[in-house]
Parts: sequence; C-alpha cells; structure tokens
Amino acid sequence: MKFMTAIVALFVGIVSRVATAAPAPVARDIWDPTILSPNASTVWRSGEAYTVVWETADQPKQITNPNGFIILRSGDIETPVLLAWDFDIRDGQTDVVVPNVLTGNYSVVLFGDSGNWGETFEIIGPSGF
Repeated sequence: MKFMTAIVALFVGIVSRVATAAPAPVARDIWDPTILSPNASTVWRSGEAYTVVWETADQPKQITNPNGFIILRSGDIETPVLLAWDFDIRDGQTDVVVPNVLTGNYSVVLFGDSGNWGETFEIIGPSGF
C-alpha cells in the first residue's frame, strides 16, 4: 500500500512539474478590418485593374495570420474566384484584376486574420458574356 502511495505521489509530482513548465498560451487578437473599397457606389468592369482598400487604424499588435487573400462573393455564396493572394493584410490595400464574370452584384471577401466581406457592388461582365 505504501508503495502505491509513493508511486501515485511521484506521478502527481511529475505531472504538476510538467504542467508548470509548459509555456503559457499566447493571447492572439482576431482582426476584422472594415473594407472601404469597393463599396455600394462602386462599379467594376471585367478585365480592368482596381485596388481593394481596408481600414488599418484598428489593427491589433499581434495578428494571427498577416498573409491575406481576397475572393469574390456573389450573394450569399463565396465563389472560388481568387482575386489576390500572398499580400500582407497590414498594408491596407492590394491591387486586383477583375476576371470575366457575369454582370451582377458581388462583394469581396478579405481573408488573413479573419474573413469578412465588404458592401455589395456591381461588376459589369464582358460584352456577350
């Protein structure tokens, strides 16, 4: 019985020592920047270059993932159309070229630290498309 008590005490001691030696979790902030452009008054044309702009004044000190990418959203559906990738979301903007899509209402979705989308705007697709 004394042997089992000693083994349990040893085990508890080892576990508590390991637990206190483990690094404390790092607090990470999630940043959901407001997309400034394109906005509801914006009209893009397929094949042309534009700049997507988002607010950076409220970014936290610690950003979980600064590597961003932007996709196109149609209604409630995030499309597989990738507009930009491998940029630093702390820059507050990146250039895109509008792909050939059907004329309609879209929004851009900014991913990096968090995924969020901007206001709905119009894209005019190529003629006869």
